[in-house]
Amino acid sequence: MRGPATITIGPDNNGEIAFGALQAGLDPSYAPHSLAHVTWGGCDEIDEVTGDGHSELLGDDPIEITFACHDGDEAILKAIRQTSSTAC
Repeated sequence: MRGPATITIGPDNNGEIAFGALQAGLDPSYAPHSLAHVTWGGCDEIDEVTGDGHSELLGDDPIEITFACHDGDEAILKAIRQTSSTAC
């Protein structure tokens, strides 16, 4: 529960996020100019939560994702791409 945040987006464009006590499914969408937007829903401990987020994808550099709960809480996550070593 205190490890780094993880965001996973699969080849089917479905995703998941986990950080702190939050675990949620992601529904990403993409726009021109390397913009990404995501809506999400899941649980934070035992409370149901939803929200959205956005980011600008800039090559292989780390990205910052603004990740907001619909109750007003907001976090900025820094993400580094890690490729999977698991064969698909």
